[in-house]
Amino acid sequence: MRDLIQLAIPGFVILLVTEVIVTAIQHKDYYVTRDTASSLSMGIGNVIISALIGKALVFGAFTLVYNFRLFTIDMTKWWAWGILFFAEDFSYYWFHRISHSSRFFWASHVVHHSSMKYNLGTALRQTWTGNLSGAFIFWLWLPLVGFPPIAIMTMQSISLLYQFWIHTELINKFPAPIEAIFNTPSHHRVHHGSDLDYLDKNHAGILIIWDRLFGTFQEEHHRPTYGLTTNINTHNPVRIAFHEWISIGQDLRRSRSIRDVFGYLFGPPGWSHDGSRKTTKQLRAQQKAISQAKVEV
Repeated sequence: MRDLIQLAIPGFVILLVTEVIVTAIQHKDYYVTRDTASSLSMGIGNVIISALIGKALVFGAFTLVYNFRLFTIDMTKWWAWGILFFAEDFSYYWFHRISHSSRFFWASHVVHHSSMKYNLGTALRQTWTGNLSGAFIFWLWLPLVGFPPIAIMTMQSISLLYQFWIHTELINKFPAPIEAIFNTPSHHRVHHGSDLDYLDKNHAGILIIWDRLFGTFQEEHHRPTYGLTTNINTHNPVRIAFHEWISIGQDLRRSRSIRDVFGYLFGPPGWSHDGSRKTTKQLRAQQKAISQAKVEV
């Protein structure tokens, strides 16, 4: 199987360089050299780890499950690819949503949100630990129902290729029908925002319909503040890749009970046993209480 992501690398580079030139001409502040270098380093690391370990691990897991498949889906039929497109995109939505609500998966995904800039370079800021920590489990139902592993991995690559170009501020909004159905730069800018009203919204891969159906959609009303609620302030790729895993380890050492252990491992990002940190839900509740208090005054 040819890796579509690796084949697309020259196109990524051409588009990235083009965006750098255009934004420089327009005197936009979309790029910072050290930040972009970090993103490229993360992307290169992701490709290398995937080639050496990740792809084999995922293919092996999919193949193992496929041996126990309930049906055998004929991928020579056009409709099979149509169904797989929606099934894979649905799987990606739930993987992405849970990666924002469970710290174990967030520890890998946080890498992609660690840049305080939003550009095509940020699209390449990818995790080194995603497949190694089991992100592929969200797609395991696909080989179980009968989709061949290679077909699934091909569709996953198509989804990632689509998501590259939406990491830009150069495109404002598309006509309403496109914005209603597809994930667009506007929708994905919201997803990368650290503003409270934007946190944990718009988890779509290709289709924004899942966010609209499951209550996680947020329209873009203002330019987001990019990055994390507490930024890591480093351009070191190793620290970017592992900082949240290290933080989890530190929190586990101060756990006082099994509940604390599970909370720090699988609870939402920001969970703490003593309330010293806040989850998105707690932050929103706090903001609501403050707003109500102001109204009463």
